[in-house]
Amino acid sequence: MLACKRSLTSTMTSALRVLRSNPVAVCSQVQRRLSTQTDGEVRIAQILKEKFPSASSLKVVDISGGCGAMYEIHIESSEFKGKRTVQQHQLVNQALKDEIQGMHGLRIFTEIPKH
Repeated sequence: MLACKRSLTSTMTSALRVLRSNPVAVCSQVQRRLSTQTDGEVRIAQILKEKFPSASSLKVVDISGGCGAMYEIHIESSEFKGKRTVQQHQLVNQALKDEIQGMHGLRIFTEIPKH
């Protein structure tokens, strides 16, 4: 986690320097970063797609600033039907058991499709 804070502080300091000299360049970089997924987001999404093939919606976001220490997952799947929220979350945790070992935290939001 300390490495993430250092990286974020260094990135912010660099961004402020560039912002002062070229605000258009900074906006362009931020836009590009927001539109691409990190390797961790892609890896976790792929695992969840394999585990929950009937998922109608899936979103994985690295909320640690890109270092992979903490993720937020939103998943909607009919495979959660008839299960309590805690059971739904246990299914997600089980699917990601190997990846979770290297994480600082994980936020899980599950839903059952309305139709």
